[in-house]
Amino acid sequence: MNSIKKEKDELRAKYLAARREMDESVRRERDAAVCKSAVGLMSFRYAEYVLLYAAKDCEICVDEIAKEAWARGKKVAFPRCDKATHTMKYHIVSSLDELSVDSYGIEEPAEDAPVYDPSLDVGSAVCFVPGLLYDKSGFRLGYGKGFYDRYLSRFAGSKIGVVYSDYIMDSVPRGRFDVTVDVLLTEKGVKQVK
Repeated sequence: MNSIKKEKDELRAKYLAARREMDESVRRERDAAVCKSAVGLMSFRYAEYVLLYAAKDCEICVDEIAKEAWARGKKVAFPRCDKATHTMKYHIVSSLDELSVDSYGIEEPAEDAPVYDPSLDVGSAVCFVPGLLYDKSGFRLGYGKGFYDRYLSRFAGSKIGVVYSDYIMDSVPRGRFDVTVDVLLTEKGVKQVK
């Protein structure tokens, strides 16, 4: 095992355990504050497309961002993953009820839901990116499958890293394919990346 992968795996285990130990009421309060900060972002306000994720396990829940986006007439999309190629596509949905659990236990849109294609759907877009950890330069530590890095390397819209403020490190181990976000969104507001 190479040293970067080993270091990432050790950090993943440590911070996943810490997240799982977080009190449920504290987590709900922090998640609500993250969502409140999100809707104040200029990139959210002017986005025609809002790309989100369905929180799993102990990820930050962003359902309220979706509800606010729909209330403002925006198009909301969630990812659908292809496990064989480790790629994903975002599909547009009009309700959280249109998501269903896949074999990984992740809620996804139906395969026949309209696909958000950034080359054709040229309106402004913002993508909220989950991460277990982020660093001050906007690099993330996810779950190790590379879905987001592959997608974000071709995404021209605004990339918002979603993370608790105490899960931002000076530096996370990174590989050559790791992609940065533009800003970090936390329960304490927005933090610019270096």
